[in-house]
Amino acid sequence: MKNNLFYQKMIGFDIHKKLEQQNIYPYFRPITSDQDTVVKIHGKDVVMFGSNSYMGLTNHPYVKEQTIKAVEKYGSGCAGSRFLNGTLDIHIELESKLAKFVGKEGALVFGTGFQANLGVIGAITGRHDYILIDEYDHASIYEGTRLNYAKVLKFRHNDMRSLEKRLMKLPENAIKLIVVDGVFSMEGDIANLPEIVRLSKKYGGTVVVDDAHSVGVLGERGAGTAEYFGLTDEVDIIVGTFSKSLASLGGFVAADQSVIDYLKHNSRSLIFSASATPASVASASAALEIIEKEPWRLEMLWDNTHYTMEQLRKSGFETGPSETPIIPVYIRDNEKTFAFTKRLLEENVFVNPVVSPAVPSDSSLIRFSLMATHTKEQIEFAIAKMIKVADELGVERFVDQKRNPLLDTLLEV
Repeated sequence: MKNNLFYQKMIGFDIHKKLEQQNIYPYFRPITSDQDTVVKIHGKDVVMFGSNSYMGLTNHPYVKEQTIKAVEKYGSGCAGSRFLNGTLDIHIELESKLAKFVGKEGALVFGTGFQANLGVIGAITGRHDYILIDEYDHASIYEGTRLNYAKVLKFRHNDMRSLEKRLMKLPENAIKLIVVDGVFSMEGDIANLPEIVRLSKKYGGTVVVDDAHSVGVLGERGAGTAEYFGLTDEVDIIVGTFSKSLASLGGFVAADQSVIDYLKHNSRSLIFSASATPASVASASAALEIIEKEPWRLEMLWDNTHYTMEQLRKSGFETGPSETPIIPVYIRDNEKTFAFTKRLLEENVFVNPVVSPAVPSDSSLIRFSLMATHTKEQIEFAIAKMIKVADELGVERFVDQKRNPLLDTLLEV
């Protein structure tokens, strides 16, 4: 019978159909090329500003070469979990590299970054413990908090007074796990790690930083938020992913060896999930080598970030608190955000829409993401198209009558 409550719920979900009817549905756009600064969509070249490949390594010859070699040697999968038959020598080699790179005693590779957060948060705390999370933390952190009986407390985004109010009410004899994104994935701002560490010490907390968008981006070597602030020894656990700067699929946790040993034997998302594939491990390992050997990529990423931020602001776009290569461009209307995304794609620019419930409806935005390998010409092209589309759709820009001359020239083309 397909008239029961289950099918009523499934059939009743029609948001995607409404957007399709308006011709502004923005998801699952099929790409038929590699993930580079230019991709192929519907046979057209489109400039990509929606990727998390900050180092631009997903199609690097060395990464591809090492990936192919791994498949030839180990096959396509491990056919089991890390706990049993799914640990290869290259898993252990990558863990050693990751631990050294981020400055910790040990590391543990998971199948995805999402699983890494589940594995840490779900395994460490119990019924009489507390998890404190920033309200803007990633969904994987929220899901991790549901895997045990610990009390979950949210504090206002990057608000240290709010965090301290939560901490000061908690008992001394309980684990107090403070979990934050290093770089927040929607707004592009950075966690106030110095204050978080200070408050953690004051109230006996434990700090976990999700460096998904920080590895390859922050710090002198791209080692993440803790390196950026000089707090590597003060942060208890670093979580990361391979799907951004490391050009692959997977995740990791880095910490003192005692923490890693505990997680190896208690993390359900590790023990009961299939192991990261040989291809994923090899490509992440190769990408990490390149990041360490080619520091120019980090320099170029930040050159692009500063240039783009300057041009967007000169053009009157509201970019919020971003301090990183993730730059929000606020549209502040869900429907206009979808329309903006569609029109930009028609103008050969790919960006990502972020609407409610991911953010409040009056904070909907376009997420504009940069790679080290973007050229200034590509950035200028995209911003010129954004100005054109914003004016078409009536998106407010806070700009003086005298426009940026560089972009005026581009708009005439």
